[in-house]
Amino acid sequence: MLYIVGFGAGSLEYMTKQAIEILEKCRIITGYTTYVELVKPYFPDKEYLSTSMKQEISRCRLAMEEAAKGMDIALICSGDAGVYGLASLCFELKKEYPSVKLKVIPGVTAALSGAALLGAPLNHDFAVISLSDLLTPWEVIEKRLQCAGMGDFCISLYNPSSKKRADYLMKACDILLQYRKGDTVCGITRNIGREGEEAEVLTLTELREKEVDMFTTVFIGNSNTLQIENSMATPRGYSV
Repeated sequence: MLYIVGFGAGSLEYMTKQAIEILEKCRIITGYTTYVELVKPYFPDKEYLSTSMKQEISRCRLAMEEAAKGMDIALICSGDAGVYGLASLCFELKKEYPSVKLKVIPGVTAALSGAALLGAPLNHDFAVISLSDLLTPWEVIEKRLQCAGMGDFCISLYNPSSKKRADYLMKACDILLQYRKGDTVCGITRNIGREGEEAEVLTLTELREKEVDMFTTVFIGNSNTLQIENSMATPRGYSV
């Protein structure tokens, strides 16, 4: 059996009980090198197999090959394995390994753990959009931002910036400013559940000028989102 495990932010308190039980059960844990280093302190007696960034297909094949030997193997992903993780890739590769059974173990994705740090920014309909154009053309990302803006969705942005994409958050804000006021309540979180954890509430205009990185998750409120002290809250519609 190959278990595709979402382990949350990395610290033990962000792992579900099911994820912990599966990782304790499996003798071999595979994953991206950085993720392996996050998990190792909690499961030191395991055998670890890792690959570097941009080796996702090789990583999945490695896990599938080990599982094909008849062992229980865990392939770890940060957050949830089915949210920008490797779960779908494993299912795509399954035809090459017909004997391998797959089971996805859910985890707490950054949209949820980051939202909790900020309060309740996603308490109504929301969209999750990655600004990384490594696998998705920018034209498609731009269309999705426009649709989310037009629909007044609360939005969580993953991968908001990198060295090669330093202005992508600014571009995203410019698109959303066509549909939202500059004082729309927004928030950013960084290093969720790890050392250096941060959370900040700011306006959409201020967000446009903010420097962020790949460890940042961005939250953009809808037209009804409130700032309450240092928190965000998007009303569900109850009469209070």
